Amino acid sequence: MGQTSAQQQFSESGSNDQTKTATVDMKLEVVVIPVSDVERAKQFYQKLGWRLDVTPPGVIQLTPPGSGCSIQFGETLTPPAAGAASGLWLIVSDLQAAVEKVKAAGVQPDEVFHFGANGKLNGVDPEHNSYRSFASFKDPDGNRWLFQEITTRLPGRIDTGVTTYASATDLASALRRAEAAHGEHEKRTGQRDENWPEWYSSYMVAEQAGSELPT
Repeated sequence: MGQTSAQQQFSESGSNDQTKTATVDMKLEVVVIPVSDVERAKQFYQKLGWRLDVTPPGVIQLTPPGSGCSIQFGETLTPPAAGAASGLWLIVSDLQAAVEKVKAAGVQPDEVFHFGANGKLNGVDPEHNSYRSFASFKDPDGNRWLFQEITTRLPGRIDTGVTTYASATDLASALRRAEAAHGEHEKRTGQRDENWPEWYSSYMVAEQAGSELPT
């Protein structure tokens, strides 16, 4: 929680300096979290709308909406030191909507905050700049989850040749941002852009890849 803005961005971007010889895909699939009451934990995450997956006996696995990574816990799977997990990040395209979602499930999140030129400040970043706005909440065992709002990725994080959206909600949000940017584009040119589908596409690909946005 005490990271600087630069540290937070590094946690997202990683290092691109490694020599790429033989690339092997390594997709993060599961994070195991410690809980003291398996049934209580299962009900908590289901209330948040997380999918209960089919698993072997003794293993509970749930997946956040739109996530490629799941969590697991179970009577014999995790030690009783509940609440030890604190670096659990959930990336969202609309922080306020995510906060309202957990509130609707009966969970009271911690304060919403962002990092600006003067350090940590209350509320969502006024410009909705990526990587700057956060909110956290805890499960019944004290495991802490941190929401981070990201719409435009840092360069190198996403394959520029592949553009995907995890859910219809994320796609709709991307279209709305493209629409707003395209409106500004038409104001600057002073004329209607009949080729708006191509402009939208270019904007959405560039936004996700972290490359220069069209103007």
